[in-house]
Amino acid sequence: MIDIQQRIDDLVKHNDILLFMKGSASFPQCGFSGRAVQILKACGVDSKAIKTVNVLEDDAIRTGIKTYSNWPTLPQLYLKGKFIGGSDIMAQMFENGELQQALA
Repeated sequence: MIDIQQRIDDLVKHNDILLFMKGSASFPQCGFSGRAVQILKACGVDSKAIKTVNVLEDDAIRTGIKTYSNWPTLPQLYLKGKFIGGSDIMAQMFENGELQQALA
């Protein structure tokens, strides 16, 4: 578990916009992951600027990210190393302009 936590930490620290999700930005494989990508695009983020980690391809990351963030659901968004939350929190932040500010 230590190795997976280090891998996750490295990903979080080295990517400005990081989304742990089911699928990819170009092919989300669940509604919540698709919603998260659409929210980022609505904020003007180019999908090429979003680093995604497909948790369906790695069970260790799928369970490890929930421990790392102490957050039980996916997707999970990190901006500049800071945990933001899932698609519901992203939608709420988008509605009140906070997400756009965080991305600026």
